Amino acid sequence: MKKIVFVFPIVSLLSLCFLFSCKKNEVMNLNTLTSDTIKKDKNTFDNTAIDSFFENYPLLKKYQADVEKLYQKHQYHYIWFGKNGINEFASLLYDKINNLDEEGIQIKVPYKDKLEELYNSSENNMMPNIETELLNSSLYFFYAMNVYHGLDAAKSVEIEWYIPRKKQSYISYLDSLLSNPSLINKEEKNLISQYFLLKKALQKYRQMEKQGGWNTITIDTAVTSYKIGDSAKAIAEIRKRLFLSEDLKTNSESSIYDKALSKGILNYKVRRGFLPSNIITNELIKDLNVPISERIKTIIINMERCRWVSSDIPKAKELIAINIPSFLLSYFKNQEVVLRSKVVVGKTMNKTVIFSAPMKYIVFSPYWNVPTSILKNEILPGIAKNPNYLAEHDMEWNENKLRQKPGPKNSLGLIKFLFPNSNNIYLHDTPSKSLFDRETRAFSHGCIRVAKPKELAAEILKDDPDWTPEKIDSAMNSGKENWYTLKSKIPVYIGYFTAWVDNDGTIHFYNDIYKRDDLLASMLFVK
Repeated sequence: MKKIVFVFPIVSLLSLCFLFSCKKNEVMNLNTLTSDTIKKDKNTFDNTAIDSFFENYPLLKKYQADVEKLYQKHQYHYIWFGKNGINEFASLLYDKINNLDEEGIQIKVPYKDKLEELYNSSENNMMPNIETELLNSSLYFFYAMNVYHGLDAAKSVEIEWYIPRKKQSYISYLDSLLSNPSLINKEEKNLISQYFLLKKALQKYRQMEKQGGWNTITIDTAVTSYKIGDSAKAIAEIRKRLFLSEDLKTNSESSIYDKALSKGILNYKVRRGFLPSNIITNELIKDLNVPISERIKTIIINMERCRWVSSDIPKAKELIAINIPSFLLSYFKNQEVVLRSKVVVGKTMNKTVIFSAPMKYIVFSPYWNVPTSILKNEILPGIAKNPNYLAEHDMEWNENKLRQKPGPKNSLGLIKFLFPNSNNIYLHDTPSKSLFDRETRAFSHGCIRVAKPKELAAEILKDDPDWTPEKIDSAMNSGKENWYTLKSKIPVYIGYFTAWVDNDGTIHFYNDIYKRDDLLASMLFVK
């Protein structure tokens, strides 16, 4: 019995030691866990904070879904704070938002006063702060949507812009900006280069506006035009006006129309898409009198259109672009223009549609299948008046449809370029060559007539040994329709820009032939 009694205390003692050791380990583990938790709490936040934030900031609620996705990706870690407080990119974003006007953005920044308050508080900038954190994230999406994306796609369709808009992940882009903040000043990833050229022009024109812009030129109703050698007060005013817009390098202040002024007039007319002539008409003076504020407005409108164009488009190996207001086609290969051609576009009642599609076929000596609307409104009335109408126009019935035979009288000319689309629009030649000499070239039923169709075909088929210039000419004049399928499709973009800047910084303004600018302005310039 004594032996047993002796062993029991020893076992009890060992048990107590083991229990004490376990308790000690538990305390140590608890201390470690608490330390980790505290450390975690300093770098992350509770996801319920997002709902609370947007309840307090309802004007930013449209960005809540993006903010939630952002922090789900980052496991609710603070992303705008580093070891030394608010990070570099947060400061850059703050500066960008304070200078949205440079981007042509005409809307009020929501909660800008609160943003100022938070950034001017050193306390809020040093330690992670949930309000500063979520306000930065929300305003990042506000900035990205307004500067990179622009108006909602439904609104661009409302003004009949049917070129597909590229979908972008601004969450992924934010990650790259956080790792390399300087990228925000190199935004070519999201915007085409034309946007930045227009942005520079905007800065220049605003500076001119601050310096007084240009005065209104006096129009003498008794004089219909001025030519070289004429003298008038208006001549000196025109000279000053052209000097301010950099169409003239110097201003002699002379009231005599000389060769130097003539050069400035020609420069201005080229920039405006007018026919080259040194005659100064009252209509030209009225155009010179358009206030600089209106030119600034036009620049901003076209910066918005640039936001709708995918930055991948100009990088295509080759593409054909038509700008409706300038009546001009440009064919690019490896981002260089290899051909420019005047074009005729749809008249106001038959507007050429803004869209894109891949060119697949060239048709030599084409038939013209007369559209039902033209048949009903134009040709049938012509037949009623003239029984010989069809013969005189080389037309024939084919399976209850009317078509025009291939040949020099054909309305499509000797060649057409097809990029199948629901709008039934394509590029083609025309027998009405004189229309290309007009200043305003909106005469078609919607399709696009090309001044240099043979040259366009030659450039498209340049690398195809089966199509020499001689063979192209022969096929165009064979009188027999011949379809050729392109080996590589060529993207065709039909756009609408009333302001365009060349790579050398020269800005062109074109007439708003379809009156689309005012509608877009009503969406952008919200009072």
